[in-house]
Amino acid sequence: MNGLTSMILSRKTFLLVSVVLLIAFMSGVASSADIVTVTSDKNIVDTAQGAGIFTTLLAAAQAAGLADILANTQNITVFAPNDAAFAALPAGFVDGLLKPENQDLLVQILSYHVVPFRVNARDLVNTLTLRTLFDNYPLYLRVGGEGTVNIMNGAPGSCEVKGIVADKNMIEATNGNIYVIDTVLTPWKACSVDLLN
Repeated sequence: MNGLTSMILSRKTFLLVSVVLLIAFMSGVASSADIVTVTSDKNIVDTAQGAGIFTTLLAAAQAAGLADILANTQNITVFAPNDAAFAALPAGFVDGLLKPENQDLLVQILSYHVVPFRVNARDLVNTLTLRTLFDNYPLYLRVGGEGTVNIMNGAPGSCEVKGIVADKNMIEATNGNIYVIDTVLTPWKACSVDLLN
């Protein structure tokens, strides 16, 4: 085999190996999230207050007695419904939820939005099942087209609740991460309109 033949074979081998590696790489990252991370030097509650889009969530956390826990517990992740998510609930639902006699239900709903560890943007690949602070009930994240992250309670039937991580944003606070979501989630099959009845 002369030098020219050897060089041609080496180039073909190099190209073949490159194509194989590229295919393997692309199949490994087929469904990764396109998340923008913003860093805050404040805890989760102070960061949420500063964002200006979590007024209802913060009022609910205060009414449930969870604000201090969210501010001081280390390495948690909050899937935080924005004000628009609460506004989309049936009329009167939020007011009913904030009544003292419904505090237990409020704690359960809010706890379902919290995971006891940091979920980082790099973790959002394909489908994740996360165990929440509400009795380890599962919360499901699925990376969809164009890097969007769908979030759902997984309850079968017409009352399955689905949402997305709004604007593909994650806020990294000093004690945990916040994902802005466009839906208030519940861990039950019941629609939110039925929960207070």
